[in-house]
Amino acid sequence: MSNPIIAIVGRPNVGKSTFFNKLAGTRVSIVEDTPGVTRDRIYYDIEWGGRTLTLIDTGGIEPNTDDFLLRHMRLQAQIAIDTADVIIFLTDVTTGITANDREISLMLQKSGKPLILAVNKVDQTGALPLGFYEFYELGLEGEPLAVSSIHGTGSGDILDRILELIPDTEPEEPETDIIRVAVIGKPNSGKSSLINTILGEERMIVSDVPGTTRDAVDARIENEYGKYIFVDTAGIRRRSRIEDKIEKYSVLRAETAVENADVCLIMIDAAEGITEQDEKIAGLAHEAGKASVFVLNKWDLVEKDNDTVNKYTADVYNAFSYMTYAPVLFISARTGRRVDKLFDYINEVYAESAKRITTGMLNDILNDATTRVQPPANKGRRLKIYYMTQTGIKPPSFIIFCNDPELFHFSYQRYIENCIRGVFGFKGTPVRIIVRGRGE
Repeated sequence: MSNPIIAIVGRPNVGKSTFFNKLAGTRVSIVEDTPGVTRDRIYYDIEWGGRTLTLIDTGGIEPNTDDFLLRHMRLQAQIAIDTADVIIFLTDVTTGITANDREISLMLQKSGKPLILAVNKVDQTGALPLGFYEFYELGLEGEPLAVSSIHGTGSGDILDRILELIPDTEPEEPETDIIRVAVIGKPNSGKSSLINTILGEERMIVSDVPGTTRDAVDARIENEYGKYIFVDTAGIRRRSRIEDKIEKYSVLRAETAVENADVCLIMIDAAEGITEQDEKIAGLAHEAGKASVFVLNKWDLVEKDNDTVNKYTADVYNAFSYMTYAPVLFISARTGRRVDKLFDYINEVYAESAKRITTGMLNDILNDATTRVQPPANKGRRLKIYYMTQTGIKPPSFIIFCNDPELFHFSYQRYIENCIRGVFGFKGTPVRIIVRGRGE
């Protein structure tokens, strides 16, 4: 990342995610009064003083713990510290300095990174509470700054201090050639493992406990195939099984990630087989008009013969009959087998979703299609199609003008779509056809 990276760290439940959201100006991280809600690193770019800063929200650091998730949260925070240009150490004035605060302080000082000590939950205006001055005992360079993550007071002081600590370099032009890829699927289908394999680091917490990933987490990568932002999303369960309010919000975040994506990787557990929930999740990508690839993970766990690939591919297209345009790739995120093939698929379906066809070429196809199969008639009235034009991309969208839209049966629309695909491909992307009457 070319922007200065600012990591917000501290022990659990001091208000890191609330403060992160206040700086971001939007609800990026899940906020809940429960330790351990933020488990991975969450990234967000903000503007301040003419500079673009990349904020990282991290899970709370528990210096001494045997708990699996808490140990991994500490690892994630350590990675954020290693990559940060400036670290905001957030503490809580209502509890004062704790033993964990002291250990975290020593860990941060050893990093040698520029450090800002922020004392949170100073929610009252006027004189600072006496407990605030206790934090001078940590002996960190620079005076502590009082903030209120709830009200936002002190945020500007923090951001001004950041600008004083980062190198004064010219900001780079924003990149426009990045493909956003949402990795979606049921819990425990291997989404986080896939991104970790792609990145070559333990970027996401990987566990066989469903629901480990709760936020939609961005991971940026640049390689010989191009530039990408992979978004690891919370596993989407059936709504009837979603009881935890944090998880309900996580599902909404996953759905938002689909809306913001250029390409969706629909992760399916090949060892378990296709389920009804897989079909509903794929429907999110289809309805949102996103270019998609079916990724059958855990292929290393499937017993195979010469016809296994054909059988599984047929099963996919039988279950997802409305998405036969999407290619199928068989991988093992655990072993890394065929993961590199994903980039070819992503680039191809993305290019197809952005393809434009001239009106002249479209109407040549339309004339040929209507000559081969005559438009339908109803009660003595026959459908007359005048012309077709493309109106948009991502997904490719077309308007067909005719004498009466009610005569344009769905099956004939599907026939026209198949004729378009037969010539122009549009592999991996939905195609939208809108029918309008003359004069509309």
